[in-house]
Amino acid sequence: MKRRDFIKNTSLAGAALGSSVLAAPAVHASGKTRWKMVTTWPKNFPGLGTGANNLAKLIGEMSGGRLTVKVYGAKELVPAFETFDAVSSGTAEMGHGAAYYWKGKNESAQFFSTVPFGLTAQEMNGWLYHGGGMELWRELYEQFGLVPAAAGNTGVQMGGWFNKEINSIGDLQGLKMRIPGLGGEVLKRAGGTPVNLPGGELFTALQSGTIDATEWVNPYNDLAFGFYKAASYYYYPGWHEPGTTLEAIVNKQALEKLPGDLQSIVLNACKITNQDMLAEYTARNNDALKVLVEKHKVDIRRYPDEVLARLRELSAEVVAEIAGKDEFSGRVYKSYTEFRDKVVNWSKLSEQAYLDARSDNGNA
Repeated sequence: MKRRDFIKNTSLAGAALGSSVLAAPAVHASGKTRWKMVTTWPKNFPGLGTGANNLAKLIGEMSGGRLTVKVYGAKELVPAFETFDAVSSGTAEMGHGAAYYWKGKNESAQFFSTVPFGLTAQEMNGWLYHGGGMELWRELYEQFGLVPAAAGNTGVQMGGWFNKEINSIGDLQGLKMRIPGLGGEVLKRAGGTPVNLPGGELFTALQSGTIDATEWVNPYNDLAFGFYKAASYYYYPGWHEPGTTLEAIVNKQALEKLPGDLQSIVLNACKITNQDMLAEYTARNNDALKVLVEKHKVDIRRYPDEVLARLRELSAEVVAEIAGKDEFSGRVYKSYTEFRDKVVNWSKLSEQAYLDARSDNGNA
């Protein structure tokens, strides 16, 4: 009798243990898994916010509804600059933002977004996907329980909106400008004061005089924010952000709880979003620029060559100094700069040479 009771109780305990091990808290009775995505962008903001929406939609469609993702814009669930920590802690399973916002975690994080006078969007994708960049990015974020993925790119950005002309490097002295990441450190060394503000606060800060200038993205996004109402001059090129990669960050535990096919869907949906966002900016920017110039009479200015030359010198100093911060930063710097040096040679013979030829033919 005791033996039969022991066998019976052991079997029941084993069954109960098996049920608890197989249970997945995020899976609801319907058999569907529901995630939350927090972003650093205003809700439904063109390009950036809608890019996050498209990523969530893709995951739902590609999974046949087995995994659905609800998107929360900045401040809806957490403030914009708490996105990283919210996903790391499990408050949300996904986030969408830009790696240069997290330089406080490790300064080398900025390399995975953009570097002043660095890689273009096309070159950045080459480094991440086929040059060792993605492996380093994942190594950095692993300590925070996160898996990163490229999930958008703006292409070359504009230089920013200013309430005074920039005719020499001296005009940057004392300038309070919203500019994040490595570009902000370069501005600081040029005598300016970098300010880091989320997108939703920029117009008010510029209009009120809290800041003297701001960069944001490019004509498509800048028109949507109405910066032409608050600043007189619109400068180019975007030396500070030549090909800005936007990121999706995924809570590692949440990702690993998914079956293999859903994990693949999440990561490949990020790749699709990365490509699609760049295509959208390429398609939309010139139409928006035309509206800014013809309808709103925006004064488009090119940075003087001497200003760009000095900023390039300062950028090289800033980027090189990061290599000495710690062993990991040194490895990221080495990987990035070695890839850049190789790809520049090809870009001169291909993209740059072709664009020069096209311009000479009067078709630029």
